[in-house]
Formats: sequence, structure tokens, C-alpha cells
Amino acid sequence: MQKITPHLWFDSQAEEAANFYVSIFKGSTIGRISRYGEAGAKISGKKQGTAMTVAFELAGQPFMALNGGPVFRFSEAISFMVTCETQQEIDYYWEKLSESGDETAQQCGWLKDKFGVSWQIVPAALGEFMSGDPRRSERVMEALLRMKKLDLELLRRASEGETD
Repeated sequence: MQKITPHLWFDSQAEEAANFYVSIFKGSTIGRISRYGEAGAKISGKKQGTAMTVAFELAGQPFMALNGGPVFRFSEAISFMVTCETQQEIDYYWEKLSESGDETAQQCGWLKDKFGVSWQIVPAALGEFMSGDPRRSERVMEALLRMKKLDLELLRRASEGETD
């Protein structure tokens, strides 16, 4: 059993969100779904039989989603980083997770999905590009700050000192 599991609080979209995420990440599954019974529905104001919690797994990482009502909202203080090997992979996750449009795009590879959850879509090589020589790191940072969706080739070129 996983010792630490991210727990996401939704108003009423926990099951929809879990299904959305599972459809994006290959090899992912929906697990146990607990539904509001009479007592839970009464205290929460949710309809009896609607999803209360949804256990799901994305790329081997377990998650739990809760339909807890409108009390809490997501913020950028917590995000999920998706590490990508290729530009094709970056493009795929960017497109799928920002399904509601480009207005969700934020600087440096961050986006918010249609549920308000923040994601970072980053190349696996970014850490290597940003470490070592301070001049190299500065060039990569300058390139990174001009991007919303990250461009692996432009970051590689900045890392190697190539200019446009």
C-alpha cells in the first residue's frame, strides 16, 4: 500500500475528473468508488448515490478524489509535474490537460485543467539543462521565461549556447 496518496477535493466533479485523468494517462485505472448513503447525503447536501470518493491511479501513482462541496478550491500552491521525454509527449499532455482552451496556459510549462488543478508539463532534460554552468542555467531560464508550453528544442539550444 502506498504510504502517501494525493487527495483532491472537488465540489461535485470527483468522478468526472478521475475519468478525465485516467483517459489521458496510459495504463491508469479507476479503483474503488464510495457513494453517499442516506447519512452522508444528509450531512453533505449531496444526492444519495452520488460519488463521495473515487480512488484512481495515474501512471502508477494512487490518488483519491472527494466530492466535498464548494468549501475549498485548488490553487497553484500544489501542482502535479508530468515529466516528458519528447516534444511529442509534451504536446500530448499539454493538449489533453488544457482541454478547456489556451486561457489555462501559464508561464514556464504550467497550466490549469478544466477542474482548476495545476499541472507542470516539463521535459525530463530540464534539470540537466538548468544545472552546472551558471551561464548555461541563465540562458535556459531566459528561454523558459518566454514560454508557456515548453519547447524542448529551444531549451536544448539555449542550453548549448545556440542563439536564434
